[in-house]
Amino acid sequence: MKKILQKLFTKFLNVVEKVGNALPHPATLFALFALAALLISGIGHWLGWSAVHPGTEEVIEPVNLLSKEGLNKIILNLVTNFTSFAPLGIVLVAMLGIGIAEGSGLIGAVIRALVLSSPKRLLTFVIVLAGILSNLASNVGYVLLVPLAGVIFLAVKRHPIAGMAAAFAGVSGGFSANLVLGSIDPMLAGLSQEAARIVDASYVVNATANYFFMIASTFIIAIGGTWVTERIVVPRLGTYHHEGEQEELERLSPLEKKGLLGAFVAFLVIAGLILWGMIPEDGILRGPDGGILNSPVLKGVVTIIFIIFGVTGLTYGIITRKYTSDEQVMKGMSETMKTLGMYIVLVFFAAQFVAYFKWSNLGMILAISGAKGLTALDLGVIPLMILFVILSGGINMLMGSASAKWAILAPIFVPMFMFLGFSPELSQVVYRIGDSVTNIISPMMSFFALIIAFIQKYDPKAGIGTIISTMLPYTIVFFISWVLLLVAWILLGLPLGPDAGLYYSM
Repeated sequence: MKKILQKLFTKFLNVVEKVGNALPHPATLFALFALAALLISGIGHWLGWSAVHPGTEEVIEPVNLLSKEGLNKIILNLVTNFTSFAPLGIVLVAMLGIGIAEGSGLIGAVIRALVLSSPKRLLTFVIVLAGILSNLASNVGYVLLVPLAGVIFLAVKRHPIAGMAAAFAGVSGGFSANLVLGSIDPMLAGLSQEAARIVDASYVVNATANYFFMIASTFIIAIGGTWVTERIVVPRLGTYHHEGEQEELERLSPLEKKGLLGAFVAFLVIAGLILWGMIPEDGILRGPDGGILNSPVLKGVVTIIFIIFGVTGLTYGIITRKYTSDEQVMKGMSETMKTLGMYIVLVFFAAQFVAYFKWSNLGMILAISGAKGLTALDLGVIPLMILFVILSGGINMLMGSASAKWAILAPIFVPMFMFLGFSPELSQVVYRIGDSVTNIISPMMSFFALIIAFIQKYDPKAGIGTIISTMLPYTIVFFISWVLLLVAWILLGLPLGPDAGLYYSM
């Protein structure tokens, strides 16, 4: 029976791989979606589709974008659709600061210091936690921490693939959890805001929208990842028989330690200045109403990310002599921007699709109709959100990019859930759970092939099946523990982030 189930599971994975490989590039998909939005807007107009807005009682009808007025609007707004797309500027600015820190070597040094200074009994926990925290620097965890974890486990005479699995689980499975805001937070918040404004033109989704929930998630995922590694993965892999010389860990040099100390002092100075501007009632960094929630620090968190990474990275680079001229600093920033080339192409087409979808009123009509259907089912908030987690996780098996999927799903589900009385911030956090838990078993995840190459260093016969079978227990445990956390959060009525509640009132 066990062999039959294994064969069926392998066949299923082969089908998923073939279907995923057959899909066009995500940028091409958005171009096709944009064209589809144009055609469907015309069809909907001619067929007389409509929906009644539950808040204003206004009759919403499709706008024909294939008409003279529609085509004029498309031609005149092609450039502004792209340049005004909320996630674009946010990501570019955040990554400029991160580029300074990454180029100086600060991010790599912090990860090495965190992992190498941990007691052996806490090693697995620290590796998973380091993987989660590495997400604030985009993809550095995949290329640095995963292979490093294998070296670390081998150095302490444990199976290196178990160490790599723990790191991969943290980096990819815990992609949406963190103790600090990373580049994914403003990226998704921008998309959520664009979608929310289909219903409410003044709605604002901050980058801190899911911050409280993600802090709690960090420890849930770190503990769950540690348990799976020690109780399931390590026993299953057994003893590793190493041939050849033992690899030595690269300890931090005195100069690197000095650089880390300098970067930490710089961070404390920045944090002190922020607190000095926010704590006093008349602080210069308080909001127009004198409050903290509307302060420029929270509203402009991307600027804070840029400043923190820029200043600490610059400090570290100067001390370690990685940066000896302004040209090297600019090179570090430009190298990071090079990695965003494909993202910029994707955003161009995504921006057109989102704009057409909004102009056509298709998003509004789908949201109202979907909300009525879900209301008729009378599922309740918890079953509804669990179904959305499963849907998001299933789509992730066929499409890798978190922002690309949310750009497709947000214009439909954010307005739909708003009509049902749930906030865009809740929709976003539920999507992030589903997107994260299947990252580690999705062949469509952009770094999946790289992980296979890393593991083949220790197991030349390793393939997709090896990765899936090793990582599937993490997916199951992460799904169960994250859903339980979500249910508890909803039942307790806790805010998801600063000024980010669970419910929305029309």
